[in-house]
Order: sequence, then C-alpha cells, then structure tokens
Amino acid sequence: MNLLITGAWPDAKKHIPEIEAMGHTVTFMQHERDQLPCDGDWVEGVIGSGLFLFHPIVQFPNLRFIQLTSAGFDRVDMDYVREHSIEIHNARGVYSIPMAEYAVSGVLQLYKQARYFYENQTAHLWKKHRSLPELCGKTVTVVGCGNVGTECAKRFKAFGCQVIGLNRSVKENEAFHTILPLEKLDEILPKTDVLLLTVALKRETSHLMDRRRLGLLPDTAVVVNVSRGAVLDECALCEMLQAGRLAGAVLDVFETEPLPEDSPLWDTPNMIATPHNSYVGEGNGERLWNVIRRNIGAG
Repeated sequence: MNLLITGAWPDAKKHIPEIEAMGHTVTFMQHERDQLPCDGDWVEGVIGSGLFLFHPIVQFPNLRFIQLTSAGFDRVDMDYVREHSIEIHNARGVYSIPMAEYAVSGVLQLYKQARYFYENQTAHLWKKHRSLPELCGKTVTVVGCGNVGTECAKRFKAFGCQVIGLNRSVKENEAFHTILPLEKLDEILPKTDVLLLTVALKRETSHLMDRRRLGLLPDTAVVVNVSRGAVLDECALCEMLQAGRLAGAVLDVFETEPLPEDSPLWDTPNMIATPHNSYVGEGNGERLWNVIRRNIGAG
C-alpha cells in the first residue's frame, strides 16, 4: 500500500523502516498544512490527524485506508468515507489512561482546595481549611462510555464513587455501576456530583450540556470536559460558576483553541483550564504504534 504518513504521529520516522519491511511504500510529510510531497492519486493510505482539513479528501481518489492519530473522527468527512468504503481507524485506547488520570486529578484539586494551599504556601501562611469534601460516596456521571469514559469510570469507582454511564448504546461494562441510554441524561443530572464529558462530538452532541441542562445540576457539582469544547456551552458554564451555581469545572478542551487571552474562562472562580493537554502520557507512543501496526497489517 502507498502510505502518506504525517508528523502528527510523533514517532513516525522511527517506525517507517518497520512499515516498509511489511511491504508498504511510504512518503512522509512533517506538517499537514504544507504542500503534498506526492500526487494525491498516488496515495492509498494515510496515517495522520488533520490532513483533510488542509487537503480535501477528494484529492485522494485511490484512498482506501485511514489511520488517525487522534481519538475523534470530527476532522474527517465521514459521509465521504462511508460512500467510498474507505477503511478508517482512530487511535482507540491510546490516550484513555492519561486522560482518565487527568480527570481524577482535576476533581481532586478542586475538592482538596489545591490552589488555596498553594497560594498560602507561596505566602508562607500556615492556615487550615475546615471544609474539604470527600470523593468517596459521590455520584459520578460519565457521558460517553467508550475507552476514555471506561478508564475514567475505573478510577472513580476505585475511590468509592457511584459511577453512572450514559451512552447512545447501552451495553454491559463492569467499570460502571450502571449504563443508561443518553435520553436519561436530564433525569440523572440532579443526582450528579461530578459530571464527566467524554462523548464524541457529533451533530446531536453539539452543546449537549447547554444552559438548561447545566441548570439541572446541583450547586455542589463539578463539570469536567475532556471530549470536545463544543459539547459544552462555555458561556453558560462561565456565568454559572461566577454566580456560585456550580462548585467548579475542569476544562481541557474549548470551542476556540487556543483559548483567547481575553476569554473570561481564564479568570473564572473554581476553574481549572488546561491547553488540550490531558491526553499526554509516557505510554502513548508504544500504544499508538501497537494500534497502527495492527491496523496496517490487517489493512
């Protein structure tokens, strides 16, 4: 197979000799927005992330295989992929572990008032905080029960939380105490202490957590978003945090990235904002190579 591999795969150059030994022919381009290093009709397979944002997929008439280095499919015209029977894979399971660790870490930072103690340490103040909540016994609602949601559920369950999953399809998964259809979301939100968004961004999940649904959460709830920024109404969330209608939020993804310097989210009380960094982990390289090797071997 003629493979176009991009620098969206950080370890690509290290593994290209192994891929060529499998019988594939490889052309490499570092930056996906650059001019193509080959004719589009040469390409039969692509390993990358956002290539089709800069080079429309119709430029590759012989394309039959796509391996994404990202977890989401939202950068690809999936209607075109289905219409042309193109085999496509995402980086399923590659980033789930660090993202789950990030989610737990963010909630614990808010619960245990990490910023308060850091500021006191910086000021050399010995000052106790007498009202720290416990994670044990809390109800964690995970919206999206794929790999990321499952890894999150395992970890929150280990802290003694009641973990409820909401998913478009309901199936058995021992990481959750129960999984309910997504249509039950409005019923579960009033009982939720921690709302964790790991659902894929699709037309039906855009602004899934809008102002009305955020209003269904208790004042003590914490919202965590590690999926896509557009799943959540950021303006409504910001206003509710400023009004004390939610206890906190942990956001690693935003509707506009990078987050503009003048965004009110930077200075919102009880907000942890990070630059789409939750997926970073030392095991990603090996996990991604295992996924790619398996899929190009089968392809």
